[in-house]
Amino acid sequence: MEFLRPASLADALAARAANPGAVPIAGGTDVMVEINFDHRRPESLLDLGRVAELHEHGTDGGRIRIGAAVPYTRIIAELGTRLPGLAMAARTVGSPQIRNRGSVGGNLGAASPAGDSHPALLAADAEVEIASVRGTRIVAAKDFYTGVKRNVLEPDELITAVLLAPATGPQQFSKIGTRNAMVIAVAAFGLALHPEQRRVGTGVGSAAPTPRRALDAEEFLAGELDWESRRPVTDSVKRRFGDLVAAAAAPIDDVRGSAAYRRHALGVMARRTLTWAWTDYCGGSAKCA
Repeated sequence: MEFLRPASLADALAARAANPGAVPIAGGTDVMVEINFDHRRPESLLDLGRVAELHEHGTDGGRIRIGAAVPYTRIIAELGTRLPGLAMAARTVGSPQIRNRGSVGGNLGAASPAGDSHPALLAADAEVEIASVRGTRIVAAKDFYTGVKRNVLEPDELITAVLLAPATGPQQFSKIGTRNAMVIAVAAFGLALHPEQRRVGTGVGSAAPTPRRALDAEEFLAGELDWESRRPVTDSVKRRFGDLVAAAAAPIDDVRGSAAYRRHALGVMARRTLTWAWTDYCGGSAKCA
């Protein structure tokens, strides 16, 4: 197996173009598992560990630009107040060791439906920056996933960053698994309130062939919330929102849970995250929710 170690982004893109069969590796939290279990035997690995541009975050036109290899621990510590939903999701990833190595770019590259960052990215209207020697393009997160562990990347392209607007309202993330830590999600849900636009964002994980938004649920809830006077959300609205989120899923039965359980769990998580987010929007008053 050939091991390619570019020292700059330009070198990495050139190596990717010259070796389209090379598998990119940064933290290695997904790739090394597949290699160790003999699920994958790539002809070469493209090590991105020395590409400094991928390990930086900053701002770009008012949005936060997170390099594809910025680890989850830094997202939590350095961006948690501005991207609370993504930080919440990052805290549920694996163990401290995995959070020190794993990244959102790696999560996107693997494109697993159970990836923890996907629901938060979808709810926050994230965009994915993709580059090759041919140039750079931006793809909305909702259009990035094309199937189970498949995405829109061409053979010569690399994920270079993720772009998100700083949160303008409460964000929440909820995940259910077979234990409390070091677990693949049975189902996950992300919620973001966008008060300035009177809009709601959602993200459903581990309950369909790809991560997806619950569009009908978003439209329904945005029209029911009292954005101005912030009156309490009625139980009937919460239940309907949960039902619409569950209806947006297309889960399967597997060793981690049944399709019926996943739908039920999504409805519960949707109601709970709505309660938490609306309480936050009202300034922490439980009476509001």
